[in-house]
Amino acid sequence: MTQLTDITLTPAATPRCWALIPCAGTGSRSGAAGPKQYQTLAGKPMVMHTLAAFAEVSRIDQTLVVVSPEDSFFQTPQALNASFLIASCGGSTRAASVFNGLNALRAEGAAAHDWVLVHDAARCLITPEQINQLLDACLNDEVGGLLALPLPDTLKRATHGRVAATLPRADKWLAQTPQMFRIGSLLEALQLAGDAVTDESSAIETMGLAPKLVPGSAQNFKVTYPQDFSLAEILLRAREAH
Repeated sequence: MTQLTDITLTPAATPRCWALIPCAGTGSRSGAAGPKQYQTLAGKPMVMHTLAAFAEVSRIDQTLVVVSPEDSFFQTPQALNASFLIASCGGSTRAASVFNGLNALRAEGAAAHDWVLVHDAARCLITPEQINQLLDACLNDEVGGLLALPLPDTLKRATHGRVAATLPRADKWLAQTPQMFRIGSLLEALQLAGDAVTDESSAIETMGLAPKLVPGSAQNFKVTYPQDFSLAEILLRAREAH
């Protein structure tokens, strides 16, 4: 008779949570003299406000910032001795920068089943509370999800600068970041979707998956145009005052 051995299976390691901040863009629509993420708002570079919010979330194990190979900002005194990682592997598109950043996370020891929260460097008004809200909503979700806002305004489709149609807004949402997915799934999705996708959810959707929409905040806007800088400055100063 064969003797059976009692084997205790080791449970899979608890997935960790990483943050990835693509920071290789030039910000051509902002009208700024250099990359908009490094413009000063409320006394410090925009990206530093973004990074400060993630630093306050204890469930984020590590944050990786993806910069272009020629970027020297994070060698300056205002960025030294920070607790985040820098990867000089930024690509010509957001999708390429995120894909390269995910591979850099794998090289740092991130597992395929770990979560990654990808966030725009120029969404400098993100708060730790909003990041935790996304974590709470998605940690037990099969797919993952993103912060987003139900569309508040009437939506028009244009042709040559004139209204061509009014579109129903009842099921329309404005995508924000962070967007939270498994590292392995997002790598596969970006490989399939290519450089044309403008956010991570779009890549995941190409795999036939439906990311979860988690209500965000109107203040979590992306600083894009010249007038956005003054609004972000006002809101950041107001937060400091309180």
